[in-house]
Amino acid sequence: MGLKVAKFGGSSVADALQIKKIKNILDEDDAIKYVVVSAPGKRFDGDSKVTDLLYLCKTHIEHKLPYEQIFQVIYDRFMAVDANLSAEINLKKEFDEIKANLEAGASADYIASRGEYLNAQMIASYLGYDFVDAAAMIKFDEKGRFMEDLTNTVIEKELAKHEKAVVPGFYGSKIDGSVKTFSRGGSDITGALIARAVKADVYENWTDVSGFLMADPRIVKNPKPISTISYRELRELSYMGASVLHEDAIYPARVANIPINIRNTNKPEDPGTMITAEPGRQQDGRIISGIAGSKDFTVIAISKNGLSYERGFIRKLAGILEDNGVAIEHMPSGIDTVSVVLENEAIDGKLDEITEEIKRQLKPDHMETFENMALIATVGSGMSARVGVSAQLFTALADAKINIRMIDQGSSEMNIIVGVENKDFEKAIKAIYGAFVA
Repeated sequence: MGLKVAKFGGSSVADALQIKKIKNILDEDDAIKYVVVSAPGKRFDGDSKVTDLLYLCKTHIEHKLPYEQIFQVIYDRFMAVDANLSAEINLKKEFDEIKANLEAGASADYIASRGEYLNAQMIASYLGYDFVDAAAMIKFDEKGRFMEDLTNTVIEKELAKHEKAVVPGFYGSKIDGSVKTFSRGGSDITGALIARAVKADVYENWTDVSGFLMADPRIVKNPKPISTISYRELRELSYMGASVLHEDAIYPARVANIPINIRNTNKPEDPGTMITAEPGRQQDGRIISGIAGSKDFTVIAISKNGLSYERGFIRKLAGILEDNGVAIEHMPSGIDTVSVVLENEAIDGKLDEITEEIKRQLKPDHMETFENMALIATVGSGMSARVGVSAQLFTALADAKINIRMIDQGSSEMNIIVGVENKDFEKAIKAIYGAFVA
């Protein structure tokens, strides 16, 4: 299938055994020309990620505490992998340089990036691929702002020189050459940037799960996998708390209309989840793609006769919340009613002041506050074309004896959001899943 870029996350490169699995995957698919790798992740419960240990070394140095023991753990871990892979790089020399820079006051970004840097060199040597340092391609300006167009141009030009290459994720460099890391989802972002620049047909993101699941497995037992999902559907699920790729990690591939395939390094035979520009069709014809939600919201419900004709009402309401530094999560409305959904954490200690100001400025006929609420989104592009979806959802909740406090359906008709009490959160997700999937 054309040209592929593959990114392997921390769990996929945690030790020599995992890295050997990567070689098997690449040997089976010659379309994968460029590989992006993270720093070694956790090998087992209770283990530490190499990046966390590197940050800890930097913290110890800053507080004038001994760091050598932590540094030795990192060194030993890389040496153990090298002994199993027989990579042709001088790890001792690399670590001597890192240690010298650490003691000389190197930045936290530089120190944290060394896990990816060393891992990429080792894996490139083991695979027989070229090593290309991300610092030479991923560009930030002097203030640390990502330079998208320049990065795209440099990557395209540099990788055209290499038939196959391994690139460390997570970091790039500023104009002055100093290392700069991405704030979050760093290796995922690097992979997507490279896929975009080389005009890949598919960007494979390899991790330790076989794609996305239709519901949280901690709530629903053995939820079914999502075979295909659109970028928009994924965004809806991510916003509502589903553990999926961060928006920044998706953006470069999305704007280039490159499909992203989420795969499992430990089960390469599984097809995983394909993320595409347009909604796909689930293999079993399901009309929803997934269910996600979060707890701990507060809903302020306002009623006022003639509200819809009162100019500036919504603007004033939004202004009150803005003055208190509170963002509106959702705002379902009717002819004479409007509700605002707010995160409990955002309004901590401010609720009384907000409600008093609403009374003073907006003079509602009635106002009611519902605390300790949970929001649940049922997402699927096929919902808008199917009669009775809402009725099916509300019937499932009613049969489970769950009181719905709020209903919000966006104009895209891609999701239906319901507000329930925190105590009913898990039961509500199970009920919805049972109605549409089980």
